[in-house]
Amino acid sequence: MTKPVVRKLRCAVYTRKSSEEGLEQEFNSLHAQREACEAYIASQRSEGWVLVRDRYDDGGISGGTLERLGLRRLLEDIENGLVDVVVVYKIDRLSRSLADFAKLVEVFDRNGVTFVSVTQSFNTTTSMGRLTLNILLSFAQFEREVTAERIRDK
Repeated sequence: MTKPVVRKLRCAVYTRKSSEEGLEQEFNSLHAQREACEAYIASQRSEGWVLVRDRYDDGGISGGTLERLGLRRLLEDIENGLVDVVVVYKIDRLSRSLADFAKLVEVFDRNGVTFVSVTQSFNTTTSMGRLTLNILLSFAQFEREVTAERIRDK
């Protein structure tokens, strides 16, 4: 009996940290995020998941904007058909803006790309999964706005 052929899914890890604090350390938050994502991808190897070599990292950049070099490179590679799955540590690493995240999901959908958060379990291909995602993103946006207000009020 022959085994069914498992389709390879090229997985890109995206990491982001808002502040530059601690980025100079040999092992920082971006490394920790990447390590967790790579371990998750390795756990899915039997499903055909493989890590792409390129790194998509943005250190010291807010999740409230899409103007990030690492994210731009990731989106370009998605549009060029080089990525099948985007893996992040948490949803808010990708975006803290509901409107921006909707734009990203459009790009993912248009290119047949799946989105996975290793610490938050949901499936964006179902209506319930999209609702869950929107609720989580609403809280991420709220947290960003509260933080901005707190900084402004100092």
